[in-house]
Amino acid sequence: MELKKTHWVGIGAGLLIILLSLLLANTKVFFLVFGIGIIVAVSPFVFSVIQENKTDVEKEEMFLEFARDLVESVKSGTPINRSIINSRDKPYGALSMNIKKLANQISLGIPLKNALKIFSDDVNNKTISRALTLIGEAERAGGDIGRILESVASAVTMSDKLGKERKSAASTLVVQGYVIFFIFIVIILVMQFKILPLISSFSAGGLGGLGGLLGGSAGASAASSGASIQASQLSNAFLFLLLVQGLFSGLTIGKLSEGSVKAGIKHSFALMLFSFLISTGANLLFG
Repeated sequence: MELKKTHWVGIGAGLLIILLSLLLANTKVFFLVFGIGIIVAVSPFVFSVIQENKTDVEKEEMFLEFARDLVESVKSGTPINRSIINSRDKPYGALSMNIKKLANQISLGIPLKNALKIFSDDVNNKTISRALTLIGEAERAGGDIGRILESVASAVTMSDKLGKERKSAASTLVVQGYVIFFIFIVIILVMQFKILPLISSFSAGGLGGLGGLLGGSAGASAASSGASIQASQLSNAFLFLLLVQGLFSGLTIGKLSEGSVKAGIKHSFALMLFSFLISTGANLLFG
């Protein structure tokens, strides 16, 4: 991923917040401010991945339109080279610049196969690359290019249709994944703020026997110190558990709904963000 201005701004802002959080090192809000700094630094990269996924989907849709236009043009008797040049000024969304570049290369006399290879490298999409490879090989072999283009368009259409059907069928699983995860958060919070105090009191009672040996005030201090340390350690462990669970739950949701782990990054980011804010907020209110 190429680092852009927004990435550097996010990194700078995140580091600034993290440095400011060091001034609050001995307060309850330190961990919250520190975490917000990390979120601010990471957010531009997450949004870039989300935008790339959206652009890939748009490219596949626009390539389908481009292939259909080529099919109609070639079937009417126009050579494929001329058909591509004639499509140069048509609106193809995210592919417009790439198609213009392809047409200009063909106009300059670059062989179609080489121009399609450059087009494939620029687009950087697996579905489109496979289709372009078929078109280039068919043109080189001298086959019925119109029929090949029609088959390619049909294959891309079927792939797009199957992807939408899978996403629609998995939408219920996505909702269930989020609901289950929020139930998991509730269970963790109940354990942290209902069960942990009981454990702490048991620990204090267990250490109370040492109070007679250490002296009344010294024994009570040791007991309360041991209980608070245990509660703090378990509280941090629960937070890390939520973050890890959110990370892998999001990746799984993305794989199920869109067939790509990369598409699950947005779900992971959302679940981890909710986990962090809910957990740290609960610690500030009830801790």
